[in-house]
Amino acid sequence: MSILVVGSVAFDTLETPSGKRGRVLGGAATHFALAASFFTDVRVVGVVGDDFLPEHEAVLTSKGVDTAGIERAEGKSFHWTGSYVKDLNSAETLATDLNVFAAFEPKIPSSYLDSEFLFLANIDPVLQSRVRAQMPHVKMVAGDTMNYWIGAHRDDLLKVLRELDILLINDAEVRMLSGEPNGLRGAESVMAMGPKTLVVKHGEYGSTAYFSSRSFNESATRKPFRTPTMPLGEVVDPTGAGDSFAGGFYGYIASQPTVTPDVFRKAMFYGSVMGSFAVEAFGTERLQRTTRSEIDERFEHLKEISHL
Repeated sequence: MSILVVGSVAFDTLETPSGKRGRVLGGAATHFALAASFFTDVRVVGVVGDDFLPEHEAVLTSKGVDTAGIERAEGKSFHWTGSYVKDLNSAETLATDLNVFAAFEPKIPSSYLDSEFLFLANIDPVLQSRVRAQMPHVKMVAGDTMNYWIGAHRDDLLKVLRELDILLINDAEVRMLSGEPNGLRGAESVMAMGPKTLVVKHGEYGSTAYFSSRSFNESATRKPFRTPTMPLGEVVDPTGAGDSFAGGFYGYIASQPTVTPDVFRKAMFYGSVMGSFAVEAFGTERLQRTTRSEIDERFEHLKEISHL
């Protein structure tokens, strides 16, 4: 089945303890699409400028990603400059140049309207709502957001949350959105806002899925499920970790005929696996050279180290 992802296709200039790199391919939709492409068909809607060259597009198309929905506009692509020198777990934003992304109005090609799964990456919730309205027949909707939208555009974001089957955010965003210092109470509060299921990302400490009574029919699935991360000797660039987690997670879900508790748990593991690959090189470089055999090997390793 196919996933439609709507979000940023961008360039990043990065500084980490491993070094500096200028204008590497990035963006939420880019990382998500590459990670998800190992499991199912992916379609991308975004906007890029004149600096997005054929070799950049080939990074996506070489993995089978459909890029017909990427709009070309006159000007420069979205460009983020950040540093992780002080803390690998927290990005310091040095510059944000929205460029053509500032006027982004998602346009869904008619060939994308039969997409079964929709992922609303981290963009203005007003745009997320407009995309959701154009895709009324999707089987499942998942989405992401960030502290800026939670704080400055809360009312618009709450409209999006009512339309989501799954929300993926980090633990700080759960506290900010819910006003609850306790993780479990915070998750329950967020799910009461609309999402049937909440996946909370804890960075290097893994992720937790919380389920409401609307998630599945089986009452046992209402217990939270925790997934570890893969132990790594070196983290080069954590920029795309969360989006790659989401791509692996949602890509696996879309590859299965039905969404059961077992499928959901395996999807969490695949999310952790794809996030672990993403951080091993700058930008999308590690995802570009990842193979499915490597993914399955790391999946089995993660199961082995996390089961009694």
